[in-house]
Amino acid sequence: MGFQMVAQVRAHQPCAACRMLRRKCESDCLLAPYFPAEEAEKFAGVHKVFGASNVIKMIQMVDETRREDAVKAIVYEATARLRDPVYGSAGAIFHLQKMVQELKVQLESISARVLESQAQRDELLGLLRNVNHLDRLVHPTNAPVVDEGSFMLDDAVLMAYDPVKFPAECDWFLLEE
Repeated sequence: MGFQMVAQVRAHQPCAACRMLRRKCESDCLLAPYFPAEEAEKFAGVHKVFGASNVIKMIQMVDETRREDAVKAIVYEATARLRDPVYGSAGAIFHLQKMVQELKVQLESISARVLESQAQRDELLGLLRNVNHLDRLVHPTNAPVVDEGSFMLDDAVLMAYDPVKFPAECDWFLLEE
């Protein structure tokens, strides 16, 4: 019998709206499904911004199938209005749009720098290939100046010179004695 009594007390617990408005929460309360007793702060913000009667009118104007989404939108707008009384949720949207624009500019700048670095890498690799080729042509016996087994300019070596794949960070200096 104790369990049934607790269940009856919980079944008749007023919703957050009725508790805040200090009225009896009827079984057909329009606000009860959207503002349960444990979410009192949610209704407090909505009530502060829109007022209880306006919230009830807004909910009644919406189809029953879409009321939950409408209440979520009302709660979001009320929370945004409490944070930013002038712009509300529009202020948050404008802020996010500004951030997107700034990130696009940064992305374009970084893409240009990557292309520039790749062009410099290609130019340096071309110079290295030309120097290696000229050394072979200038040598009187046409013998390779560098032993090909110990130094080869292949893909494994090229990766070491790729600033995107293998960035060069030098914190050392060559000192001539």
